[in-house]
Amino acid sequence: MEVDGEAQHFRLFSKRAKPKLKPEVQPQPEPEPPSRDPAAAEAYLDPAPTIVTETGQADDAADAAGTAPATFADLGLSQWLVDACEALGMRRPTAVQRRCIPRALAGADVLGIAETGSGKTAAFALPILHRLGEDPYGVAALALAPTRELAAQLAEQFRALGAPLGLRCLAAIGGFDSLAQAKGLSRRPHVVVATPGRIATLVKNDPDLAKVFSRTKFLVLDEADRILDVNFEEELRVIFGCLPKKRQTFLFSATMSDNLRSLLELSGNKSYFFEAYEGFKTVETLKQQYIHVPPQGKELHLWHLLSVMKGKTEDPIRSAIVFVSTCKDCQYLDLLLEELRYPAVALNSHKSQAQRLSALNRFKSGQVPVLLATDVGSRGLDIQTVDLVINYDMPMCVYTLYWIYMQYIKIVCQHFF
Repeated sequence: MEVDGEAQHFRLFSKRAKPKLKPEVQPQPEPEPPSRDPAAAEAYLDPAPTIVTETGQADDAADAAGTAPATFADLGLSQWLVDACEALGMRRPTAVQRRCIPRALAGADVLGIAETGSGKTAAFALPILHRLGEDPYGVAALALAPTRELAAQLAEQFRALGAPLGLRCLAAIGGFDSLAQAKGLSRRPHVVVATPGRIATLVKNDPDLAKVFSRTKFLVLDEADRILDVNFEEELRVIFGCLPKKRQTFLFSATMSDNLRSLLELSGNKSYFFEAYEGFKTVETLKQQYIHVPPQGKELHLWHLLSVMKGKTEDPIRSAIVFVSTCKDCQYLDLLLEELRYPAVALNSHKSQAQRLSALNRFKSGQVPVLLATDVGSRGLDIQTVDLVINYDMPMCVYTLYWIYMQYIKIVCQHFF
């Protein structure tokens, strides 16, 4: 997406009055605005735009000084949300939650950059549910995700956190009956979680559905760096055309891209930017092994690794993901392991969406210990029990490697031709 030339048509940050912060939330010192091309920004910016920027170091300092919020109640959330977090085992807010939730409750647009597994979903879901509890009417929020699996995961998390409220959440994703989703959308659920392609298609097929979003208060882009890709440009034009100008926008991602940086610089209203991203790095406890094998021996080595995993008694490996580069190889390995009577499920784009979600749920619930996946499984999925990741092929997308490094903490085995 060419931000300089096109952003005015579907600008993410809507123009509105500067939000007032709650008294207990102290504004941070505002740095100098980033450098920009005045000619390119003139049509978008106020004379002196203000962007509040904080990093993970600021949160670490607050922890050391004992001034960081210790509970979700300290963040200003409703008691029913605090109780819901407690019931789900969320007792202490993470860094991104401590910093972003008060700003979101104060009415600011938020851009949060933090690693996978840091609690970004709750950082935008909790403020939305807090406001929804005050006025539960119509479609309050539209959350966009780049993949079907991530959208389904977001919907599950919204439903879990919003259960005490009786939250009605619709997941509008490809692979399912679009007519049923259009009917569900016309009933005006509280939260709509969707992929850009499906929601744009629904609106194009039935222009009356655009009215459903006329009172939407929140727009969320999860894994925003990937959504703000040229492949989604036309879909975003349709979606942003349905949304009111007066709204809050939340963008969250694990990586800071040029598109996100440009949007931050071009935002004319006061935006809050939190960044805990420290570049491509592995966690200290990650153990990596590189195994060079000939092409004709890859299946044998994979079988050996999985057999060792299954028979390991000391420091056992609970489950493993095997990443392959093509759908053909994914299906081949699925049939091979089935022939060898080794329990595994496959996740790739050649399967129906119902089959993909079923495979993912069986793996996440522990029914099968191995997931064979292409890059469709490499983005933002939160699976806490994975202890082993095997790259059967070199990833076609560099983010696959990055997600593995940030998410898992035991072994990465990479197989090369």
